[in-house]
Amino acid sequence: MKLYFSRNPNPRLAVATARFLKAEVAFEYAEPLAPGQADRYRPLNPNLLLPILERPGRALWEADAIACFLSRQVGSNLWRRDDDEPEMVRWISWGKENFVKACDMVHWERGTKLRYGIGTCDEAMVEEGMKAFHKAARLLDAELSGHAWLVGEAVSYADFRMATFLPYNDVARLPLADYPALARWAGQLEAIDAWRDPFRGLDAPVLPPISG
Repeated sequence: MKLYFSRNPNPRLAVATARFLKAEVAFEYAEPLAPGQADRYRPLNPNLLLPILERPGRALWEADAIACFLSRQVGSNLWRRDDDEPEMVRWISWGKENFVKACDMVHWERGTKLRYGIGTCDEAMVEEGMKAFHKAARLLDAELSGHAWLVGEAVSYADFRMATFLPYNDVARLPLADYPALARWAGQLEAIDAWRDPFRGLDAPVLPPISG
């Protein structure tokens, strides 16, 4: 199997998951949207987006689906398969529509747009994203004040998905320190080698610098 990736948030999530699971996959840096590359990757993902897991049969795309598949492949409970699975799915669903979405809004303005010359930072959108962040962070902080992890007594994929954008917080500058339990949880994730540095040893060109 081969995992096509870049250093952007969702591909990073997939690489971190695969390396945490010690899954038997090869890693290949890819740019499906680069000139002349579309025809190669469209059969694997018609959206031309990463990550993509090339496997026997039909290729798999979307980080959550890849995490589910690889976790099952290696027999890991990172993707819960017991009575905790509904709770894990609950946090994945809530996170993507609330905490992760808020982080994405701010990172898009302060990071992605400036990295790729898409436009200037829209401070009104940053403010809107920050409001959404604080609303979600308050709920998440309250939950984590009584639990080390989101689900059960060990890290789950819900933690990885919820933290999708936190490795880019040097750019987004979200005020994690305002939420002690949330900051503690983020620190726990940073202590996991596969999460902290998923690209170690891989041929993975660095992201373009922030400009403007």
